Amino acid sequence: MLETLKNKINTLTSELNYRVALAKHKHNLPVLSSGDQLIAQTLKREGVYITSLEDLGLPSTAQMLESANYYAATMKSPRSVKSGYSLPQIYTVTDLPEFFTWGIEKRLQNIIENYIGLPIAFHGVHVRKDFPNEQQSQTLLWHKDSEDRRMMKVIIYLQDVTEKHGAFEYIPLAKSPREFFNYYRVDYALWKSNFLGINDQQMINFIPKNEWKYCTAKAGTVIFVDPRNVLHHGTVRSEERSTVFFVYTANPPKHPELCSQYHDDTFIKPNNQFIPEAVEKG
Repeated sequence: MLETLKNKINTLTSELNYRVALAKHKHNLPVLSSGDQLIAQTLKREGVYITSLEDLGLPSTAQMLESANYYAATMKSPRSVKSGYSLPQIYTVTDLPEFFTWGIEKRLQNIIENYIGLPIAFHGVHVRKDFPNEQQSQTLLWHKDSEDRRMMKVIIYLQDVTEKHGAFEYIPLAKSPREFFNYYRVDYALWKSNFLGINDQQMINFIPKNEWKYCTAKAGTVIFVDPRNVLHHGTVRSEERSTVFFVYTANPPKHPELCSQYHDDTFIKPNNQFIPEAVEKG
């Protein structure tokens, strides 16, 4: 009983400190151009913003993209977890300069800091290839990530993604009382699942399918998403899909132990010359 009370007090204190930190840092947020303000504002409203590498126009894109395509092409066939589901192949490439340089582009980090509202940490980069799967399992289930209160994943499509490739799918942040109620119902279902996720049929019981957003798009598409607060998943696919994930949280994040996978040895590292810790900004 006493331990439970202490945990509740610690949780409340932590959340209060977080709110105070947000208020203090508000006046120190980087100034954005009108175009980048649109990205940050859309993220705050929807939880997702979709653009392209071409429109972002970051100077280090060409090298990063060339390397990403190379490593995606070298990935081997997966081992199966169980019948009908194949594990994705993931390379941790945070230590490779072309990826690290793109991830710390000042303009990119300024946008993300304006969304997160605090000094940020860049945790790392995964090149990922997802293989054909016949059933919803693991990240194909609807879920939320857990690393921080707010976080940002920047997902880059390395190929044209159609329905057969299993596009990224999400449900925008709630705005109306009805949407907040439905999101709460889903959160409760996720809690009951031990946060393992729920399938499409379960989701339909809470949020109608016409409110789901399905991201089929061309190679070079960039998806900014807060996976902590936005319901999302990858969809069932009949063909391979290759992507890159750049990951950011506040500094420090609420759960730093969940962030180490983006720069440690959890996944294959194609090169081990330079292994930075999460990079602080602000």
